[in-house]
Amino acid sequence: MEGSRDREQLLALKVMRLTKPTLMTFQPVVSESRDICGDLLARLNDQEMSRTPGLGGFPVGNLLTLPQNFGNIFLGETFSSYISVHNDSSQLCKEITLKADLQTGSQRISLSSVSSQPIPELQPDHSIDDVIHHEVKELGTHILVCAVSYMLVSGERMQFRKFFKFQVLKPLDVKTKFYNAENPALLSGISTDQSDEVYLEAQIQNITPGPIYMEHVSLEPSQQYTATELNARDGKNGTNPVFGAMDCLSPNDTRQYLYCLSPRPELYADTRLLKGVTNIGKLDIVWKTTMGERGRLQTSQLQRVAPGYGDIRLTVESVPDTVALETTFDIVCRITNCCERTMDLTLVLQNVMPSSGLLWCGVSGRQLGKLPHNESLDIPLSLISVIPGLQTISGLRLTDNFLKRTYEHDEISQVFVVSVDS
Repeated sequence: MEGSRDREQLLALKVMRLTKPTLMTFQPVVSESRDICGDLLARLNDQEMSRTPGLGGFPVGNLLTLPQNFGNIFLGETFSSYISVHNDSSQLCKEITLKADLQTGSQRISLSSVSSQPIPELQPDHSIDDVIHHEVKELGTHILVCAVSYMLVSGERMQFRKFFKFQVLKPLDVKTKFYNAENPALLSGISTDQSDEVYLEAQIQNITPGPIYMEHVSLEPSQQYTATELNARDGKNGTNPVFGAMDCLSPNDTRQYLYCLSPRPELYADTRLLKGVTNIGKLDIVWKTTMGERGRLQTSQLQRVAPGYGDIRLTVESVPDTVALETTFDIVCRITNCCERTMDLTLVLQNVMPSSGLLWCGVSGRQLGKLPHNESLDIPLSLISVIPGLQTISGLRLTDNFLKRTYEHDEISQVFVVSVDS
């Protein structure tokens, strides 16, 4: 990629991107040995400097080659470039200034490391060199604008500019999925204090033309959450990752990462705060190319759809995971008033048969009294198991006596009913 050349200028501007070299490719021409030119082609292949000794037709050589152009630049990589202003004439030039700006779709960034003060003079056949670095954070077209200004011995002011255009491509395709676990007891049948967890599944696909090494993938949670990584064989935040010690991602391959986010305790003081939290955090991804070039990509703030609790929120605070057939067991339910007014509640227990193998034990239609806004009430309840197997607790109804509105709560938890041999 070259800028236009102005022959009237005494100074010449050269720009070269600084990047790691690549392995030279070897493309042998092969034929059967019985062909007339078979021996000739074999001798020519042996004399090829890019050929790897002892590997015959192996397509990758053991020599390195420098890039002939700017090449591909991906979002998150560091763009480095060498800029040289050389005095090609036999005259002395004075008060030389060199400016390098990077023009993106939204801003103009100054990258010059040379002093903003003019350089007093530049002798013939001498150069002014500058090396610029910039971490690319935008996609699309980028233009490197290099401006040179100087003065002739006669006092005439000369200046020129050159433009170098390149495209910044997307290296990774990141997709996220959220799973709200409002009540883990519903899934496991055991008591837990870590309710309202959010599980984040991040799918990261390599869309570059070459393989990359995933050096670091982490989740930086927002201030309302704490994050736990679930990508190790030996448990949470373990040192034995499921992808092995060398997490190499080939082109178009995808890796899936899982994280668990738990709300901080202060969010439980007000259910409105818990419902209003939609910011989860940011994914921080660091990778390296085959030649060791480093790239980093951080996503914007990830958003999830906040769970809707409605006017009343019901959670199971304690429940056994296994019970014996034809025995009673106890559970504790917590009722939280999430609306803006006081509620006067009545508890109704409905036995759903034959779909459920559990029957409520106790008085239905019990008055629970008034429950102010943002306050909770723990209710102990009893059930009896009548059918073996995995059974679901359903049939709990809460009626607001002020508005005559009934809130139905089904499938609030599960227990495993086992038969006991006599």
